[in-house]
Amino acid sequence: MTRLAAFTLVALALPSITHAICPTDLEAAAVAAAIVARQPVPLPAGEMSMADGLCGQGKVVRFLGQAFGPVVGYKVGLTNPAVQKRFKHDAPLRGTLFASMLVQDGAELSAAFGTRPVMEADLLVEVGDPVALAWAQTPVEALKALRTYTPFIELPDLMVDDPAKLGGPMLAMINVGARAGVVGRAVPVKATPGLAEAFAAMTVTMSDDGGAVLDSGKGSATLGNPLNAAIWLARDLAAAGTPLQRGDRLSLGSFTKLVPPKPGLSVRVTYEGLPGNPSVGVRFR
Repeated sequence: MTRLAAFTLVALALPSITHAICPTDLEAAAVAAAIVARQPVPLPAGEMSMADGLCGQGKVVRFLGQAFGPVVGYKVGLTNPAVQKRFKHDAPLRGTLFASMLVQDGAELSAAFGTRPVMEADLLVEVGDPVALAWAQTPVEALKALRTYTPFIELPDLMVDDPAKLGGPMLAMINVGARAGVVGRAVPVKATPGLAEAFAAMTVTMSDDGGAVLDSGKGSATLGNPLNAAIWLARDLAAAGTPLQRGDRLSLGSFTKLVPPKPGLSVRVTYEGLPGNPSVGVRFR
């Protein structure tokens, strides 16, 4: 029997998380099995603290790696006040990205790519100097520690039966909903004050194939400047004893609301204000 098959049997045997402490290895395996199988993850019976959720995430991520492949980077969630209010947690959260999660610009995917699938306009950056990024004090200093930036549509999964009940600790344990993402063309970084300002000033627009705007937002909605999210991730990982590596890719957070995908919908995200107004697209079947 494979380990993934064993996780699935565990998931069937444990229909709920029975106590509000750091999940056991067995409970974490059940959560991971549900995520891999695209089945709803059970909410805990009691109240879970953020420390418990983060402890559980560490265990869940180790199991997920056996199904999703090597780690290629990290995501930061809850980067603007509106999203923090929705999930009742007033600080960013970190999740882990795996190789099999990322697909290329123009991909066609099932609208049912997850248990509770949604999409959002995001942005990827590639780390060039992990130490310099963790020590950066300004967006310009962060740019100097990066190699590229890339248009990115994140495809998160809220993963529970009732997302309205999903709070910060449980969101942490389900790896901040990391499921998939569509990657555009990487643009080499030119670390200038003008580019750093453009990240905050840009307008990020999500439109359908008929040109109708599904939502839009400013770069500044993400911690004042999305480059601040890169700094936050670098420091958070360093504090956790797992510092970034050169070449890691970082998903910097949402510029738009969470939009549910529908079969037949084509979506393009455009970054107006960045050089060349880059874009990335996906189609759902």
